[in-house]
Amino acid sequence: MLSYQHAWHAGNFADVHKHLAQFALIERLMQKGSALSLVDTHAGRGHYPLSAPETAKLGEYRDGVLPLWQARAQQAGLLGRWCDALATLQDDPDTLSRYPGSPWWFARAMRANDRLTLYELHPGEHRHLEDATLETPHIRRLKRDGLSGLVHQLPVRTPRLCVLIDPSYEVKDEYGMVASTLSQVVRQMRHAIVLIWYPLLGDARHQRLLDGIREHGVAKVWRSELTHHDPAGERGLYGSGLLLLNPPWQLDTQLDEAFSALAALYGDQASHTSDWWMSEQP
Repeated sequence: MLSYQHAWHAGNFADVHKHLAQFALIERLMQKGSALSLVDTHAGRGHYPLSAPETAKLGEYRDGVLPLWQARAQQAGLLGRWCDALATLQDDPDTLSRYPGSPWWFARAMRANDRLTLYELHPGEHRHLEDATLETPHIRRLKRDGLSGLVHQLPVRTPRLCVLIDPSYEVKDEYGMVASTLSQVVRQMRHAIVLIWYPLLGDARHQRLLDGIREHGVAKVWRSELTHHDPAGERGLYGSGLLLLNPPWQLDTQLDEAFSALAALYGDQASHTSDWWMSEQP
C-alpha cells in the first residue's frame, strides 16, 4: 500500500517533535570531524509549501510549527536555533510559507566528507524529491524501500552512521519491520545512531514496535513522547514518539528541556515525558 503522502500533514506537532530531535542530533554530530553517512529511510518530498492544496486543506501546521514560529523571538537555546534555521528556507524570513522535511534538515548541515542517502518508494513523492533543491552534492535519491535499502548498504564506508526511520505505519507490519531493521543495524554497526519516529494512537499499536525492539535485545535507547492533546476517546494521532539509539552525551537532557518548552506552547493538555527505555543487556 502506497497511499500516504506527508503533504497533508506537513508541519504538524509530530513533525516539530521529530525535526527538533533531528536538528539537535546533527548539530552535535557535526562537532566531530570524522565523516558521516546520513540515511533517511522514508524521505518524502524534501520540503512543503504551506499554501499547497493538501497542506492548506487540513492546516495541521497551525497547531504544530506555527505556535513555535510565532513565539520565536522569545526562544533561546535549541528552540531558537531551530527557528533561525527554519527562517533560512522562507522567501521572506519574517513569514512562514514553507516547511522542510527531514532531507532538508540533513542536507543543510552536511560537510564535504559526508554522504546522504534518501529512500522514497512512493512514485509521486519520489518525483517531488527528485525536484527538491537540497544544497549538497553528495546525495543519492533512491526509489526503493528504505528499510531493506538501509540494511543492504551496511556497513557504510564512513566511520559514523546516523539514520532516521519514520514510516507512515499505514501497514501494520511496519512496526515489526522497523524493530527487525534496527536489530540488523546494531549487529553490523553497534555504534550507529538511529532516530525512530512512531505515532501515538488511541489503539496503542506502537506497542508492537516497543515489544519488538525488546525481543531483539537492543540496548541504549532513549524514549521521548510528546502528547499534544487529551487522548481520551481519541481515534487519530494524539501524540508523537521518538526512540533514539546511542544518543550523544547529554543530548537527552537538552531535548528534555526543549520538548518541555514546546509542550508549554501547545497548551494545558500537552505534555512531554522521557526515559531511558532500555539498559545494557547482561
